[in-house]
Amino acid sequence: MLDRLYAADLEAERNAWYELLELVRALTPEECLVAGYYRDPDWSVRDVLGHLGTWLAEGEVQFERMIAGTYEGHDIDIDVMNASFLAAFGEQPWDVCWIQANAGRTRMLQAWGDLHEPTDEAAWWIRKSGAEHYSEHLPRLREWVAELAERRHEQARATAT
Repeated sequence: MLDRLYAADLEAERNAWYELLELVRALTPEECLVAGYYRDPDWSVRDVLGHLGTWLAEGEVQFERMIAGTYEGHDIDIDVMNASFLAAFGEQPWDVCWIQANAGRTRMLQAWGDLHEPTDEAAWWIRKSGAEHYSEHLPRLREWVAELAERRHEQARATAT
């Protein structure tokens, strides 16, 4: 029953996640570490994926609290949490961020599926950790991946001549 109530949200999450993965997979592991996705602070693709992965993991934690009856609400300072998350994954290697983001998503989806009933709080965490959050980052990620791919092609042309 609950999965039918969230069917559109689940589909949006899946579609946005797969687009994100398609973009990331178009890059080499080295390109995923190049700063420029954001400036001040400098973010790479690894950083944005780590950012999304930590929010997915946090969504899972909050869903588990809802299931256990220990949830306290989402009165949080998002900027403070973002800074904390960035510091937590800091200079992790690319493959660690990749695995963490995928594991965070898997666990978040599992916990989401275990929710007993739809609530406004669950909907808030679905938006914050799922498709709506991905959509905040996808436009710049599309641009940045295109920039990095163009750099790669220019380097290949320069090497070939």
